[in-house]
Amino acid sequence: MRNPLQEQLLKAGLVKKGQVAKVVREQAKKHLGKSPLTAGAEPAEAQRLQAEKAERDRALAAGRNAQARANEARAQVRQIVEAHKVKREGEIAYRFTDGDRIKDVLVNEALRAQLAAGALVIVRHGESYELLPRIAADKVRERDAAMIVLDHGRAEAGSGADDEYYSRFQVPDDLVW
Repeated sequence: MRNPLQEQLLKAGLVKKGQVAKVVREQAKKHLGKSPLTAGAEPAEAQRLQAEKAERDRALAAGRNAQARANEARAQVRQIVEAHKVKREGEIAYRFTDGDRIKDVLVNEALRAQLAAGALVIVRHGESYELLPRIAADKVRERDAAMIVLDHGRAEAGSGADDEYYSRFQVPDDLVW
């Protein structure tokens, strides 16, 4: 098949039928000749691109899965805190540190004693703090340890060395704090 330009050139008498046929054959040879060379290179390139796309898709899927697991853990923590929180009551301000800030919760004498003994734990719940029993706090720690703000039941890593150092000093019996 000839294109309209070739037809116009033939009608105008500027080219001959043989010349047009020769050009058409050469163009056909070029298209057929380049096709196998390109076909050999294209599958390798296409396969490489497909492998790269598959790797990106796997990385994105892994990121989405990790985000979904983190969201699920946060939801479980919220649910545990809501289900097991201890009702706070009292006028005693129990102070503790959260990062570099000193915070406090109002408790009564019984709650204060349980906090000091490690039977109760303070956890971060949104913008406030809640008291949880030890069993519920362990469940929270499994899912997100950063939510635990104060836990006297767990021994701190550096406290053994401090106790050993200060045991060398005698404290008078009549000292009143």
